[in-house]
Amino acid sequence: MSRIGKLPIVLPKGVKVDWQAPVVKVTAGKTTLTRTIHSDIDLNLTAEKIEVKPKVLTARAKALWGLSRTLINNMVRGVSGGFSKTLEVIGVGWRVEQLNPKQLKLSLGFSHPVIFDLPEGVGAAVDAKTNKITITSADNELLGLTAARLRAYRRPEPYKGKGIKYEGERIARKVGKAGGK
Repeated sequence: MSRIGKLPIVLPKGVKVDWQAPVVKVTAGKTTLTRTIHSDIDLNLTAEKIEVKPKVLTARAKALWGLSRTLINNMVRGVSGGFSKTLEVIGVGWRVEQLNPKQLKLSLGFSHPVIFDLPEGVGAAVDAKTNKITITSADNELLGLTAARLRAYRRPEPYKGKGIKYEGERIARKVGKAGGK
């Protein structure tokens, strides 16, 4: 029995769920998220909650039960409140600018600035004083992928701590060369 899968998903006010097997569609206001759920999983919909159940208790269905529940829960949380991640750019002379709502200009010590196009459904806000990028989206998976793509331009390095890191991430620092005689 899945400890996560058996928990019901409580629907906030204004969130509508449409289940046309195997596609689940979650809508709130203008935001809509759609996902295909595996055929071994079934949903029981009521006005205030969703229950995720496996059709047959096979090993594969048990493995997908908690995953499917978490993915649907993230869809419900995303359309009702959204998700956000904050990235910090640390380095002398490194800057981030927002060219327009869908583009970021990153000056990261390369010979040229990097223009980063944000995917559809992802927004960003840049704080120029602290060099922080706050990325927001209703889709948690797309948000994490976008943050990882931004971070991949300059991963944090362990000697000086320069790079693009997640807010609150701890970088394991290393000692440099010993000044021998």
